[in-house]
Amino acid sequence: MRIRNALLAMTSMVALPSFAMASTITGPYIDMAGGYNLVQHQSARVGTDRSIKRAATQDYGKMHSGTGFNGYLSAGYGFGNGLRLEVEGAYNQTHITRLGGSFADGVGRHAHGKSEGYGALVNVLYDIDLGMFGLNNFPVTPFVGIGAGYMWQNYRKVYNRGSNPHYPDFNNTTGGLAAQGIVGAAYDIPGVPGLALTTQYRFLGQAGSSGGGSNGRHYLHEDGKRGDRVGYGTRYTHQFMLGLRYAFNNAPPPPPPAPHVVVPPPAQAARTYLVFFDWDKSALTGRARDIVAQAAQASTHVQTTRIEVNGYTDNSAAHPGPRGEKYNMGLSLRRANSVKAELIRLGVPATAIDIHGYGDANPLVATAKNTREPQNRRVEIILK
Repeated sequence: MRIRNALLAMTSMVALPSFAMASTITGPYIDMAGGYNLVQHQSARVGTDRSIKRAATQDYGKMHSGTGFNGYLSAGYGFGNGLRLEVEGAYNQTHITRLGGSFADGVGRHAHGKSEGYGALVNVLYDIDLGMFGLNNFPVTPFVGIGAGYMWQNYRKVYNRGSNPHYPDFNNTTGGLAAQGIVGAAYDIPGVPGLALTTQYRFLGQAGSSGGGSNGRHYLHEDGKRGDRVGYGTRYTHQFMLGLRYAFNNAPPPPPPAPHVVVPPPAQAARTYLVFFDWDKSALTGRARDIVAQAAQASTHVQTTRIEVNGYTDNSAAHPGPRGEKYNMGLSLRRANSVKAELIRLGVPATAIDIHGYGDANPLVATAKNTREPQNRRVEIILK
C-alpha cells in the first residue's frame, strides 16, 4: 500500500505545472535533491558461528521500516549530446518499526531503532530530447540513468519492545556495494538561466553482509557487552525526490545563420521610352507629353551622354506609291522633331539630342502592306 501511495506521489510530482523548455546540459553542473525514503522489509540473522549462514543455532527475522527521508549532493558534467556523468554523495535515514520471525517468537512485534546510510556513487545519465518524437514544444526534459558505488548502513539501538531484556539489540555498521536506477524529469525555471527543478524516482539496492568480520557484530545486552554476530540481507530502497540543478555553461545556443539572401540590384529607370501618334499626325497627344516628360526627368537621374529620338510610321500612307514612302519618311522626321521640341521645353539641352526619321522601317508589329498599326506610329526616345 505504501509503495502504491508513493508511486502516486511521484506521478503527481512529474505532473506539476511546467515552466519552460528544459535545455541540454553542456559543461559542469551541480545537483541536489531530497525526499521520501521507503525501505522494503530487510532480513537479518543472528548466530554464534563466524559464518552465521552455517550456524546450527541461529535466529532469523525481518526488519520492517517506517517513514524516512533521503538526500544527495552531486557534481557532474554534461557532454551536450544528452549524456551526463556525475559523482554523488548520498544519505538516507529510516526508522525500524517492527521485527518479525524468530526475533518475535514467530509473531511481529513493535520495535525501536533507526538506520542511517551514507556513501558515494558514480552515475551515468541520459537526457531524452522529446523533439525526436515530434514534441518540440513539450516543456519537459525526461532523463534516465544508472549508478554504482559503496554505501554504509548504521543500525542504532534496534530492539524488540516485547522482550526484556531487549532482544535482539542491533547496534552496528555494515557496508556493501550499491547500485541504483534513476528516472526523472527536469523543468527550467524562467528568468534564472541554468537553474532547473527536478523530480525523480530512484531504486537503490545495497548488498548485505554475512556477519563475519568487525562489521558483523551486535550487542544482545543493554549493558554494552559484545554479543553474537549478525548478518543482513540485501537492502532495497525506493526514493522519491524533488531537487534543484544548476548548470554553469547556460548561455543559449547561437542562433542559426541567417539564410543567404541575394539582394537584387536597384531597379534602374527605363532607358527607352515609346511615344505613340495618331494616324498621319505629328502633334503630341496628352499621353504622349506625359511619356516625354518621364524621359526628360529620367535623363537627369541616370548617366546620359546622348539622347536619340527616332521617328517611325506604319506602312500605310496618305499618298500611295513612291510618293507615299517619301511622305512617311518626312512624317517620321516631323514626329521626331515634335518630341525634340518638347524635350527642350522641359529643360533638356538641344545639343544632347539627335533626331532621325526612318519611315515605316523597323516596325514593332509586322503587318500586311498598307495596314494602319498604332504601335508602329511611334517615336523612340533612347537615353545613352
